Amino acid sequence: MSTRVADVVKGACVAQDFDDVRFLTVAEVAEMMRVSKMTVYRMVHAGELPAIRFGRSFRVPESAIAEALSRGVADSA
Repeated sequence: MSTRVADVVKGACVAQDFDDVRFLTVAEVAEMMRVSKMTVYRMVHAGELPAIRFGRSFRVPESAIAEALSRGVADSA
């Protein structure tokens, strides 16, 4: 039985095997979304962006970024 993303990613409705998922660092997410790293951390802590804790850092599934951008989650101010 393989571990599934939905089992470990808080707040995600994703049910894919880890083999199919690419995880990005907060810095990579910030660059893709054109926001600061602090904004990404705020989104993760607020539950707006699903992430897993890997040691002392967070990793965000690439699919979650596409969903967040399509919803327009990032602050406009």
